[in-house]
Amino acid sequence: MELIFEVRDAEEGGYVARAPGHAIFTEAETWDELRANVLEAMSLHFEDGPVHPRLVQLHYVKDELIPVEAA
Repeated sequence: MELIFEVRDAEEGGYVARAPGHAIFTEAETWDELRANVLEAMSLHFEDGPVHPRLVQLHYVKDELIPVEAA
């Protein structure tokens, strides 16, 4: 089983991560801290379950608006 986290920039700085389809959410100031927090949140979420993810994917999503000038 692979668990995918969608990672975005937090408005106040740092990162926020959530696992769509699961009630797992975490945040951190640095990427390394986020990785550790994701693993901890995942471990706690699946602690009592019969199935545990073997892989965790961090999918970084960056939204960017580009103004287009009228020609």
